[in-house]
Amino acid sequence: MKQFIPFLFSLSLCASDEMGSLLFHGNCTTCHFETQEVSAPAMAEVRKRYMQAFSKKEDFVTYLSNWVADPNQERSIMQDAIQKHGLMPHLGYEKEVLRDIASYIYDTDFNKPHNHIMRAH
Repeated sequence: MKQFIPFLFSLSLCASDEMGSLLFHGNCTTCHFETQEVSAPAMAEVRKRYMQAFSKKEDFVTYLSNWVADPNQERSIMQDAIQKHGLMPHLGYEKEVLRDIASYIYDTDFNKPHNHIMRAH
């Protein structure tokens, strides 16, 4: 049985990455383009700023997911983006969904080629 544990663990990591990608590309890219600032800051810039503030993944994921769950100007690390685009609206996503998205953002360098899952129906 022990030989299956690493395999199952890698499957769950892969599934988690895939879920984060699907959630990000299905929701966030409506406003946040990967490298272009249009109606909201580019995700590459958001990631850069949060990485500067929170180098540990758990801290990054916790802060970003908590902030998106309850956007608050006083707690924002991107005051200039709020001045330019306004405060992000409350979206009503479940905390675990936000954590999956934040984890995907932490793990993805949007300035480099990366895989994202887009499936045709």
